[in-house]
Amino acid sequence: MKQNWIFAILLNLIIVSPVIAGDNSREVEYRLAASIGDIDTVTRLLNEGVNVNSANQFGVTALMMAIQNDNFETTAYLLTRGADVNATASAGCTALTFAAENGHSALTAMLLERGADLNARTRAGWDSLSIAARYGLTDMVEQLLYKGANPNQGDSDGRTALMHAAEKGHAETAARLIERGADLEARDTHGSSALIIAADKGHLEVMETLLGKGTNVNARDHDGATALIWAVGQGRLEAVELLLRRKADINSADNDGVTALMEAATLRDEQLVKLLLINGADVTLTDKSGRTAADIAKKKRNNKVISLLANES
Repeated sequence: MKQNWIFAILLNLIIVSPVIAGDNSREVEYRLAASIGDIDTVTRLLNEGVNVNSANQFGVTALMMAIQNDNFETTAYLLTRGADVNATASAGCTALTFAAENGHSALTAMLLERGADLNARTRAGWDSLSIAARYGLTDMVEQLLYKGANPNQGDSDGRTALMHAAEKGHAETAARLIERGADLEARDTHGSSALIIAADKGHLEVMETLLGKGTNVNARDHDGATALIWAVGQGRLEAVELLLRRKADINSADNDGVTALMEAATLRDEQLVKLLLINGADVTLTDKSGRTAADIAKKKRNNKVISLLANES
């Protein structure tokens, strides 16, 4: 599974250079044994007095290492020996966020039964539900929701699990979150909704899911831009076609007066310009600088787009 770079770097430092932690050799040996599933060595060292919650300089414990390496038996054993299920690493990671990152449902279930904190979050503000949603782990998302995870909890950027699923293109996960109470119209710190995020990335299945559930096709972010304006700005032809079929306001303008047609002219995209004109884009509208789409096309020196707009005028 593709790993988030923060976790990948963290794990590399843990495994490759454990001596930098400054611990005594037995603690280092203990954590490495847990990471490779050597229960006999783990047992011996714990019996010799090594602290079950011994952590390296990053705050990562043996329990976290066992989970990161999918060592189910070692994880279960450490929990029976008193490992702290809610210990927090310096990056804000817990055993549960590591399990979500690794996509291990059985480990997640075990941790939840042992009292893992559903609301524990990394420095980025991601809880286990957000992480599972980002990776499209629908079964794990269902598991976490069943245990009481909040589908509308935002991260440090205000992004909910639904927004994470929308960003990464996981339609099935998005549908499950909506069924379990995710707010279709929740906004991140930029005012973007899940639909705007999906349109920006061109994730058609997610867009269909959101629109089918009744999300506002004309919702605006803090800059006044709609999903249509974002889709055009990114050159997402199929996403634009979908939004137009769903009755998106073709002449909606952002806070600077920029319309979808003006965005298409800026991109020098003939296909998008044609599509928007066919669907009734108004060529006479001006932005706050007084420019029409034709004025923008002239500045971009795209003769074909200039001709299309002139013919429409």
